[in-house]
Amino acid sequence: MMQQSNSIIINGHTCLFEPGETILEVAQRYRIDIPTLCHLKGTTPTGACRICIVEMEGRKDLIASCTTPAAEGMVIRTESPKVISHRKTILELMLNSGNHNCAIGSSKEESWTDFQMKTLVNDQNEDLCPAWGDCELQNLAYRYQVKGRTTGEPQPAMMVPAERDNPFIIRDSTRCILCGRCVAACNQVQVNRAIDFGYRGSDSKIIAGTDDTLMGSDCVFCGECVQACPVGALVEKKAMGHGRPWETQKIRTTCPYCGVGCQQLLHVKDKKIVKVTGVEDGAPNMGRLCIKGRFGYDFIYSKERLLTPLIRGNAGNGNADEDNDGTGKKGKLRPATWDEALDLVAQKFTEIIENHGPDALAGVSCARSINEDSYQMQKLFRAVFKTNNIDHCART
Repeated sequence: MMQQSNSIIINGHTCLFEPGETILEVAQRYRIDIPTLCHLKGTTPTGACRICIVEMEGRKDLIASCTTPAAEGMVIRTESPKVISHRKTILELMLNSGNHNCAIGSSKEESWTDFQMKTLVNDQNEDLCPAWGDCELQNLAYRYQVKGRTTGEPQPAMMVPAERDNPFIIRDSTRCILCGRCVAACNQVQVNRAIDFGYRGSDSKIIAGTDDTLMGSDCVFCGECVQACPVGALVEKKAMGHGRPWETQKIRTTCPYCGVGCQQLLHVKDKKIVKVTGVEDGAPNMGRLCIKGRFGYDFIYSKERLLTPLIRGNAGNGNADEDNDGTGKKGKLRPATWDEALDLVAQKFTEIIENHGPDALAGVSCARSINEDSYQMQKLFRAVFKTNNIDHCART
């Protein structure tokens, strides 16, 4: 329980804090906005981006709010002229350090246009940055009126081709701002340890394995790094070019792949799923998803998907001995209603039990079923069919 003496003042408001809380955590709890690019909830703060800097009364230097513990008597200003000036400088350096070809523009419109055209060739795409409209760096650049590409022509390192050799993630190091959120997501949230910081100084970058591609590393393609990335350095390959954030409707649902019950957000455009993300504050996964939950939604639109139950021949009408359909089984498959199919299954089960006894039946509950369905299935076999021949398939 917070004590009245544990308080700081942020922008003139008295805010109580618990021992160990950072200035950023206190501000967020009181809905006081402090922008940040490197902070990832639930992971160790690094203060890498320096965007969350604030001014504290009595100190000449600015401090990172995400790494500084709140202390009694602090007087904090989050949007002072000094803070805003430093944030603008940091944002300008970030925009000039990479391929950030968003619609911010620059003070040198002609050179920015040339840069834009070169970037489109590098992206292999006739569009703006794939994260345009969903980029935290772009949002902050608009917020603080910072223009990009003010330092002349882009460096050759900015034109390094994006990594596209896997079916799930496009990895573009030229747009990386070294915030470290992907590293925290991989190592602390999912604990896959596939990516990390590599090299030093101006050569510092995010590497996979021993500076390999994601395909050549220990990456399991859960996509947590993509969800954590605040810019266009990591984007979902399947979602590329299929809709900007304002064009999609977000629908919350439960992942269908197993019994854990992970919460998802379906990004839907024109009644079709274009992307799936985890619900950040939704239990039990708290934003985390596996490769199937995040990328495995294509089956919904498969042309091979059955839309209605199928019954072979005239089964259920006492005659299944019709034309052979090439499967080695007599009778062709024909569409049926659910009532007809379920009645047929119940009839066959009854006949087997009457002729051969209940132990002639056995059931296997799929690991993808929810716990309640597995419970109901075992109760059906034990209480209704009177057999203990029921098992659970652990393969996914």
